[in-house]
Amino acid sequence: MTLLSVDKMEVVYKHVITAVQGVTLSVTEKQIVALLGTNGAGKTTTLRAISGFLGLDDARVTEGAISFEGRRIDNLAPHETAARGVVLVPEREKVFPNLTVAENLIAPVKPRHARLQQDLVFHFFPRLADLRNKAGGLLSGGERQMLAIASALVCEPKLLLIDELSLGLAPIVVDGLARQLAAIRSELGIAILLVEQSAPVALQLADYAYVMENGRIVLDGDCDRLKSHQDVQEFYLGQAHGERRSYRDVKQYRRSRRWYG
Repeated sequence: MTLLSVDKMEVVYKHVITAVQGVTLSVTEKQIVALLGTNGAGKTTTLRAISGFLGLDDARVTEGAISFEGRRIDNLAPHETAARGVVLVPEREKVFPNLTVAENLIAPVKPRHARLQQDLVFHFFPRLADLRNKAGGLLSGGERQMLAIASALVCEPKLLLIDELSLGLAPIVVDGLARQLAAIRSELGIAILLVEQSAPVALQLADYAYVMENGRIVLDGDCDRLKSHQDVQEFYLGQAHGERRSYRDVKQYRRSRRWYG
């Protein structure tokens, strides 16, 4: 069953700047979907459009539609979208730095309700139980990411939106977070839409992925298929003719015609 449907979405900033255009994607129940692309591709804008946070940037969905469980949610306020079960873990400003871990977990919802959810949160992130009295601003990057995901979980999401899971984190920390997300999906049945620059991380965790360039979806497919795709190997996985290459090393990126079908 389709949980989230984005159909030919266009987002415009300040009434004049088109950030994404014609974006179509979907997430089914209990599915993990990755949205890949380099900086400026439109990934975060897409996530903010789905979660309702565009208004903070003077932007709107001007064309197309976003539906969740069959109901339109485009241009709703963030609290309205969250109330329907779509919860965002943002790229930056993930936690309240002056609140303790325990207080951060209470902040998104009513205190009594949050306390009922804490045992569940500590089940997935036992490290946070040990840190419950520590200020959010004193946590490491990995601990902050754990707390941000945990704060989203207390809101009882049906769809979790995660912006840049691996940004600034050591590989061993990212591996641990990826395992916990897989467990959250398996045990709670929560679907996940993950925005990620690191293709190896995303393609290892997700079931299906979309690749964005310049505000458009240029390629999509199940992750096993994308791993074997020549362009993905060369420009996102850094492999060409048996050698590793960086996307930044390519002076001129000529996208294959087959990407546009």
